[in-house]
Amino acid sequence: MKDAQQQCIALRQQLDDWAFAYYVEDSPRVPDAEYDRVYAELEKLELQFPNLVTPQSPTQRVGGQALDAFEPARHRRPMLSLNNAFEASDVAAFDRRARELLGVSVPPQAELLFENSEELEYAAELKFDGLAVSLVYRHGNLERAATRGDGTTGENVTQNIRTIKNVPLHLRSVSNAPVPELLEVRGEVLMLRADFTSLNKRQSAAGLKEFANPRNAAAGSLRQLDPAITAQRPLHFYSYALGEVQIHADDRVSHQLLDRHSDTLDWMKSLGLPVGDFRQVVRGTQGLLDFYKKVGQARDALTFDIDGVVYKLNDRLQQEQLGFVSKAPRFAIAHKFPAQEMLTTLLDIEVQVGRTGSLTPVARLEPVFVGGVTVTNATLHNEDEIRRKDLKIGDVVIVRRAGDVIPEVMRSVPEQRPVSARDFVMPTVCPVCQSPVIRDPDEAIARCTGGWLCAAQRKQALEHFAGRRAMDIEGLGEKLVDQLVEAQLLRSFADIYTTLKLENLQTLDRFGEKSARNLLDGIEVSKSRGPARLLYALGIRHVGEEVSRLLIDHFGSLDQVVATSAEQWNLLLEQKAAIQKENQKRRGKTGLERLALDPVPLEGIGERIIESLREAFTGLNSPYPIEFARLKEAGLQTEVESSNAGELSKPATSQILAGKTVVVTGTLPTLSRDAMHELIRTHGGKVASSVSSKTHLLVAGSDAGSKLTKAQELGVTVIDEDALMAMLHSP
Repeated sequence: MKDAQQQCIALRQQLDDWAFAYYVEDSPRVPDAEYDRVYAELEKLELQFPNLVTPQSPTQRVGGQALDAFEPARHRRPMLSLNNAFEASDVAAFDRRARELLGVSVPPQAELLFENSEELEYAAELKFDGLAVSLVYRHGNLERAATRGDGTTGENVTQNIRTIKNVPLHLRSVSNAPVPELLEVRGEVLMLRADFTSLNKRQSAAGLKEFANPRNAAAGSLRQLDPAITAQRPLHFYSYALGEVQIHADDRVSHQLLDRHSDTLDWMKSLGLPVGDFRQVVRGTQGLLDFYKKVGQARDALTFDIDGVVYKLNDRLQQEQLGFVSKAPRFAIAHKFPAQEMLTTLLDIEVQVGRTGSLTPVARLEPVFVGGVTVTNATLHNEDEIRRKDLKIGDVVIVRRAGDVIPEVMRSVPEQRPVSARDFVMPTVCPVCQSPVIRDPDEAIARCTGGWLCAAQRKQALEHFAGRRAMDIEGLGEKLVDQLVEAQLLRSFADIYTTLKLENLQTLDRFGEKSARNLLDGIEVSKSRGPARLLYALGIRHVGEEVSRLLIDHFGSLDQVVATSAEQWNLLLEQKAAIQKENQKRRGKTGLERLALDPVPLEGIGERIIESLREAFTGLNSPYPIEFARLKEAGLQTEVESSNAGELSKPATSQILAGKTVVVTGTLPTLSRDAMHELIRTHGGKVASSVSSKTHLLVAGSDAGSKLTKAQELGVTVIDEDALMAMLHSP
């Protein structure tokens, strides 16, 4: 037994060394046949002496019973996403922000190459196009593996990760730096292009569905409930960062290796973790852009897909100084590759009906592989857009897609237009309910007049009502809404609260008692969302979240909004117009008279919005008054209560933006759009969705577009996120 134990240890060490040379050093030491011979010898010994088998043995990569479902796995530290850069100017802005936050000198000119200032050092790496995972090693042994999930909690995929051959089951000891007590490794599971092609050939031969791209194949393979299936899929893992690390206090060498990100990656590689070799330490903006260019030139020669590069401040102390925002680190950014464009054929243009009756033309395309996915359809927005792009059914068209952006038909190629190409004509009756279609002369959108009699409008209205930003009814998504409408269990919003019962929910396909009870619990919780969210959930045209907040703030309750008569709405419009006219006169004067402006009721809510409200709550055939009465009777909260007063507008932390209307556009470097809106409100400002002469500030991120152009034309002050932060935190 003792001899067998020593022999097993020696064989495992030999196999681990060969695997390290093959997968990490990319330098195979022995032919595959020799590896297989030694593997078989170890396997034979372990079969003879089962008590010698350890979880870290190479023979244990395939094993474990199939699961019913993945268990949730909470990350020791959140797995955050990265903010994106698309242009060289975005990269320069990232470097400039890092300098400013660190107090490093920045020249006054906004050039890409900062020749006369101290340059920051960055670690530049590839951005793998795979599935992010976290591996936890305790005392060198793989303890747990989890997908990224929502960043806080993922799925426990330990059994499946163990089947990936280049994932070490046990970390190697390094002479001058012992294995840490705990090491959480962040990385990406992906599939090589050649392996993806071979897998799809096998799928096709077996009559199974082929995968769209290597990323989908990797994700689908890793999330198999049966690890034996995952073991048959050729997956690879590459590590790129650490999460939580626990190193013995006396281990100074390992602590020093964490001082610079580039050294950390080298150390991780020495432990046996696969790390991408295409990486470089660079300085300053120009160094980052040079690396991006070099990767772009080598991209097609890589064995796997990437969708950009990643820049991280190399100094760990500087990383800690910059810290994080809610969703991303300030010290890192992903520089995405530009959109990919391909030619294909516009086979047809179909029309989809939205929740407000809007008819949206959708391009049906000859399948084309672009930007990492196979594209078969794309929105065309409206009839005018089709005319502007000169699109005809049958045309050869250019399709564009970048990263996860929705595919877009850019334009036609007139010189390749076939003689059979034909014009698109917007239907005069709804394709779903056959109601008449009308188009307001002032709008680009044609609309179905069927209202809730139209099944398409009814379904999408219900989805909107139950959505996260509205009533947030957990479990009531698109598929279930379709089922409930088809089963005639849902005809209106109030039916959610009055009709759905345990007994009728259990009659639905694949909907058991537990699912039904969870849904009913979610419905009950939604009753207390508050009047502003309920008003928004009703889906009245032009009445968005901000308008709903303003209305409830003004009227005090949803009951008062609904009870306002047509005459009162008209009177309100007249009062607004009179006050605005008087204020306009005062603005042309100087001194105290100019400052003495009267407050405008419901400022920012114009005639078009009030017309929608008037029609919704006083129109002869409008369903909203009856629907509101039913919802209130069902117990939904329509009055503002102290328990949810923050649902309308949180108390302002300052009045720096009081009286100012702010518009946000483009992609912000650190904050989401919702977070920026909330920040503006908490400092007394008002958020608007469009730029006008009444706009005081435009907060512009990258890809700002037409709102930035209009703001510049109107002379509106334009600032970026950093400038707004400086304004809000000024003494």
